Amino acid sequence: MPEVSLTDWNQFLANHPDAHLLQMGEWGELKSTFGWKPVRIIAGDVGAQILFRKLPLGFTVGYMPKPIFSGQWSVVSDQFWKEVDSICKKNHAVFLKIELDVWDTEFILHPSREAFILSPHNIQPPRTVVIDIRGSEESILAKMKPKCRYNTRLAEKKGITVRAWDDIKSFHEMMTVTGGRDNFGVHSSEYYQRAYELFHPKGTCELLVAEYEGKPLASLMVFANGKRAWYVYGASNDEERNRMPTYLLQWEAICWAKARGCEEYDLWGVPDENEEKLEAEFESRHDGLWGVYRFKRGFGGEVKRAAQALDRVYSPLLYWAYLHFMKGR
Repeated sequence: MPEVSLTDWNQFLANHPDAHLLQMGEWGELKSTFGWKPVRIIAGDVGAQILFRKLPLGFTVGYMPKPIFSGQWSVVSDQFWKEVDSICKKNHAVFLKIELDVWDTEFILHPSREAFILSPHNIQPPRTVVIDIRGSEESILAKMKPKCRYNTRLAEKKGITVRAWDDIKSFHEMMTVTGGRDNFGVHSSEYYQRAYELFHPKGTCELLVAEYEGKPLASLMVFANGKRAWYVYGASNDEERNRMPTYLLQWEAICWAKARGCEEYDLWGVPDENEEKLEAEFESRHDGLWGVYRFKRGFGGEVKRAAQALDRVYSPLLYWAYLHFMKGR
């Protein structure tokens, strides 16, 4: 039976050291505390952690984020998908949403995969900025936009210091301030505490804080696995912003990832527009993730877009109702 325990899953991951953050066993355990049920499947050299979320009337929705395929996803065996279907039906899934661990430039929806529908909705932000951190610190700094590099150095001159932190309560309070200011949702304090407890002991997560004279001004939670690191959660309050604490904070997170042997640093989410539009409008737009892009673009990374999500449908009528609901949001 391809469904495996958490222990077996972690052993499988040991042979796939560059698995995505969202396939790590700890991520499944984190989500299980907050309404999702993780199920792990292994078939040969292919594996996937699927998360199921309850819907009314005993139904669920399945979510397979960044599955581990050793080659092209289009040649993954039909047997694997039959096992996936069996587990989804066992869990009464209306549909399974799949977000592949490939960029859109590498993705083709092969005609032989007629069971997959190109989804109109992604769960993770599809477009991001990825920084190549393989070179020296000097070369990484040199690739930054001049203003970003200046602000990073200015923060040091103005007395900003960065250190590891474990004050999740204060981090959550800061996240709440940022969410209210920038209009985005914030998890509970318990969510961030659980994430820290699961990942930090393994050395795959760090909480960093930028301070001035001992007073916290900004903080972020960075994750890493194999050659990749991800900036997932970040916050700042409204004090001493002229000292540019977020720039030095982000730089120290990049240095942390580099010290762990990571080769790329994913800034995790910018507006889903092509780079030409992003560059043309970032100074005038303030809605959505546009303010985030203004900050992230400065670090000299490459704008990339993940392959569009795929849906594998088990209940067409209920799936239609889901699409209708999403269209009205």
